[in-house]
Amino acid sequence: MTTHAVEAGHPPPSLLEKAAKVLSAFQSAGPRLTLTEVVQRSGLPRSSAHRILDQLVQLRWLEREGRDYRLGMGMLELGALASHHNRLRRAALPHLHALHESTGHLVHLTVLDGAEVVYLERIGGAEDSGLPSRVGGRQPAYCTAAGKAILAFSDGPLVEQVIRHGLRPRTPRTITRPMSLRGELAMVRERGVAFDYEEGYRGVFCVAAPLRGAGRAVAAISVCGNGAHRELERIAPAVLGCSRSVWQAMFGPGRHTKKPANTAEVSAPGVPQPAMDNMMSWLRFSDWM
Repeated sequence: MTTHAVEAGHPPPSLLEKAAKVLSAFQSAGPRLTLTEVVQRSGLPRSSAHRILDQLVQLRWLEREGRDYRLGMGMLELGALASHHNRLRRAALPHLHALHESTGHLVHLTVLDGAEVVYLERIGGAEDSGLPSRVGGRQPAYCTAAGKAILAFSDGPLVEQVIRHGLRPRTPRTITRPMSLRGELAMVRERGVAFDYEEGYRGVFCVAAPLRGAGRAVAAISVCGNGAHRELERIAPAVLGCSRSVWQAMFGPGRHTKKPANTAEVSAPGVPQPAMDNMMSWLRFSDWM
């Protein structure tokens, strides 16, 4: 931003805004840009653009080859995850609305990110406004029905990562012992659904089913409500049926995911394992798109 703009009352751009200008320079451009081209497209001073480019290379959002810069694996991973989440949400949305109508309770679509679940969708009425969830919000996986539903059908190292992250008590009913959590996940695998009896919040009860084929869970669908503990067993088959309907909507009846060889051992240099797990999940989805 120019000195004239600052004097006119406009605050100088933040570091985040500068980084966004640099990344935006790669829109509608060739696959590679030089520092000079980034400066021209972003309008930033050369020194600022150079410093931000170096930082983005360190973060793997950009890659550098000689004098040229291009989008890096970090950006590709984020784009892949966003695409996967959008496809998942579009396929699930009509089934989530139907589940809400049939149960009368709040319905969530969630995915796992590290040791937390992230809410991709929240379908509810005015009576559900007091329940502690929002689209884009996060909750610890170990004390939510959705988190346990995904963890039960995940690789063992991911469960151990959640345990190492800490099983802190949220309520008197929170599972805080590793052995107890492992036993709970074994029961989820037997039942096909997971329950949350006030483990995350007092008075909030949930039941969740994993979204999966023959392999690992890639998401979960849950129904939650205040004082809904007497209905969880009755609601469970509907939640499980909803997850199966969403899976069929995405892949078609009678189709199964193709399991890549040795996915548990696949990794990439510099990519944290949770990010790689999410990428492998998306790649399995993309095989069918």
